[in-house]
Amino acid sequence: MLPLPKLPALPSVDRLINEFDVMLRTLAAPAISERAHPDAHIDEAEMSEADKTHAAGLMRVNHSGEVCAQALYQGQGLTARDPKAREALKQAAHEEVEHLAWTERRLQELGSRPSLLNPFWYAGSLAMGVAAGVIGDKWNLGFLAETERQVGAHLQSHLHTLPPQDAKSRAVVEQMHTDELGHAEQAMQLGAAPLPAPVAGLMATTSKVMTSLSYRL
Repeated sequence: MLPLPKLPALPSVDRLINEFDVMLRTLAAPAISERAHPDAHIDEAEMSEADKTHAAGLMRVNHSGEVCAQALYQGQGLTARDPKAREALKQAAHEEVEHLAWTERRLQELGSRPSLLNPFWYAGSLAMGVAAGVIGDKWNLGFLAETERQVGAHLQSHLHTLPPQDAKSRAVVEQMHTDELGHAEQAMQLGAAPLPAPVAGLMATTSKVMTSLSYRL
């Protein structure tokens, strides 16, 4: 019988309060970006209502993905043992907040809103992050790397389906894509273990459900 993984130390009350604050800010407060928005120098293009609706649906999916990322990294950070792993998760989460800000503002510009299902995505992703951290740091980092790879592929597909004239949304997605691949590479350098194919497949299936529902709701 394989030995059970050693459980991480329970977080302090102060840390739990801080993590609860992170959740509230992710779901209920406007996100703030330290970097300039990637589309800040680009003028709004003329688009049909159908194109605007489609672009807004894609950006709503991306926004929900960033909400999930915040929850995942929060859960993983709570249960990570290695300080380097915790720092990598913290840095990734910081950049995901910027992604939240970019997609949030782009949704407003397109006359739309975030997904109504974001609280549910957050809760499920937080639970998955905690579980990944409990299993062990190399699997925790592997989960981070696989998540970022799948998100990167997803963003790449958006670049092919966005309305051609929507340069503002395209600039946001391109920078997000660059950042996500950087997170995956960093996780691999820190010793991430490749996830078993069934686990990666389950992650992809779960992502498809989230994207399909968030596009509409």
